[in-house]
Amino acid sequence: MTEVCQVCGLTKDLCICGTISQETQKIRIYTKKVSFKKLVTIITGFDQKSVDIKALAKTLKMKIACGGTYGDDFIELQGDHTDKVKKLLMDNGFSESSFE
Repeated sequence: MTEVCQVCGLTKDLCICGTISQETQKIRIYTKKVSFKKLVTIITGFDQKSVDIKALAKTLKMKIACGGTYGDDFIELQGDHTDKVKKLLMDNGFSESSFE
């Protein structure tokens, strides 16, 4: 017997909870100058319950080939990568309307 999702009531292979939660988030991508006039890209607005920020930060850093860090509700990448980050997040299932 297949498992049933407690939130939407569908089977686990048909569950759409993750997709719906990604579409309802308002993600903000911006750059900020830090010490020595260097730029960092900051991504905020993630729902901590539905998004694994640690895994997402690791994926973004690997795909963009830059350093960075993460916190409870933000990801910080070294350099100006706003366009690349938006494209990579859309590839990971976030809708274009969720960006500010």
